[in-house]
Amino acid sequence: MKRLNLFLRWMVRSDAVDPGGWSGIKPSQLLIPLDTHMHKISLLLGFTKRAQSDIKTVIEVTDALRKISPEDPIKYDFVLTRFGIRDELNHKDLIRVVSNL
Repeated sequence: MKRLNLFLRWMVRSDAVDPGGWSGIKPSQLLIPLDTHMHKISLLLGFTKRAQSDIKTVIEVTDALRKISPEDPIKYDFVLTRFGIRDELNHKDLIRVVSNL
């Protein structure tokens, strides 16, 4: 489901990362495209306690993000996953940044 949710994010959202084009679905209806990086970050940030990367976890993480941004709960997906993908950004940096908010 990660790829399907990622495709929907690309097609529904319109910004510097996502090209958009579809208007029949609202960004508020999207689910997080949960991969191993986003799952680990979601555990670190307390968005979920679930060890499995399944649909229940997707819904739990999306609901946690919806509390931050109800109109577009997955708008932080791209930036958060960079902490698990890019060598110059790591999870400790993310925790430090979030702790200072």
